[in-house]
Amino acid sequence: MLEKTDSRNEPGLATDREDQQLLERVVAGDRQAFKELYAKYYHPLLRFIFGVTGQLETAQEGVNDVMLVVWNNGASFAGRSKVRTWIMGIAYRKGLKLFNASKTWQQRFVALDFAGWNEPLDVSSEPSRSIESLEIVEHALRRLPPKQRAVVELTYRYGYSYEEIADVVDCPVNTVKTRMFHARAAMRKAAPELFGGKMDYDV
Repeated sequence: MLEKTDSRNEPGLATDREDQQLLERVVAGDRQAFKELYAKYYHPLLRFIFGVTGQLETAQEGVNDVMLVVWNNGASFAGRSKVRTWIMGIAYRKGLKLFNASKTWQQRFVALDFAGWNEPLDVSSEPSRSIESLEIVEHALRRLPPKQRAVVELTYRYGYSYEEIADVVDCPVNTVKTRMFHARAAMRKAAPELFGGKMDYDV
C-alpha cells in the first residue's frame, strides 16, 4: 500500500516563515537569497516536474523556468498560501506545458533511474521488496495522465493535503479527489500485485 511521505522531512523544505523571508529578499533584488531559495527547491522541483513530464532534461529546464518566474514575479506572491505551494503551483503549470510540448511518447520516461528518483515513494515495509515495488510503482505511474500523476506525486511523495494540492493545481478540492480516485483505480489495474488485489478508494 502506498504511504504518504511527511513533507516536513522533505530535504531542503524549511518552515514557511523562512521561505517568506527569503522571498522578500528576492523581491528586493538579493541575488544571494535567490541562490539559497534555488538550492532549497531544486531537487523537490526536479523530482516533481520529472514526475509530470517523464523527461529529466525537460525537468531540468522546467526548474530553471520556475525559478525565473520566482525571480521576476516574486512580488506577485500574495500570501494566500504557503510559499512552497505557490512555487509548486508554478511548477505544475510549467510541467504541463512542457509535457504537452513533447513531440512523441517515446521521448518521455527515458531517464527513470536518475539520482533523485530513488528516494521515496515508500511502497513497502519489507526492504527485500523495496526495489521491486518501486519499479512497479514507476510502471503504474507512467500510465497515468499528467494531471493525475501530479496529484499522486504531491500526495505520496510530498505529503500535501488535498486542500494544498487544490491550491497548487488551481482546481476545486473535489476535482483533486476525483483525480486521485481515478489514479488509484488505474494504478491498481496496472499493478494489482502492489496492492494485493485490494485498494482503498476513499477520497
